[in-house]
Amino acid sequence: MSTPNTAVTDSSNKLGWLIEDLNVPGVRFAVLLSDDGLRIAHSSGITRDDAERFSAAASGLRSLGKALGEFCGGLETGLRQNMTEYDDGMIFITAAGEGALLGVSTTAEIDVSLIAHRMNELAARVGHELGSMSHKRADSDRR
Repeated sequence: MSTPNTAVTDSSNKLGWLIEDLNVPGVRFAVLLSDDGLRIAHSSGITRDDAERFSAAASGLRSLGKALGEFCGGLETGLRQNMTEYDDGMIFITAAGEGALLGVSTTAEIDVSLIAHRMNELAARVGHELGSMSHKRADSDRR
């Protein structure tokens, strides 16, 4: 993620700093999105408009993955992570807290296990951050 750092200065991208931590060779960009396909935050490797388009598509891909779960063990089989390979790279999508997903685009020359591991670490941190933000909002709403 070595492109200009425009995501961090975007006022609608308050959690952009957190996903910038996914600094792994081959990662083009990362996007934090809601289950229903809305962009929450994005790294500096992608514009806001493209991050919004990516979010919508990633949410759709996640839904397709859920629909195929029954073919990997039964109707209650849960989806852990989507990985889709293209000629020039991969798209990874994993859960990142309550109602949130982390999507990552990579080049073709990557260590898949390293990307998946770092995404899971980051997803845990993002989930914690989102959880603490919703608790702070709930506390301020009660006042």
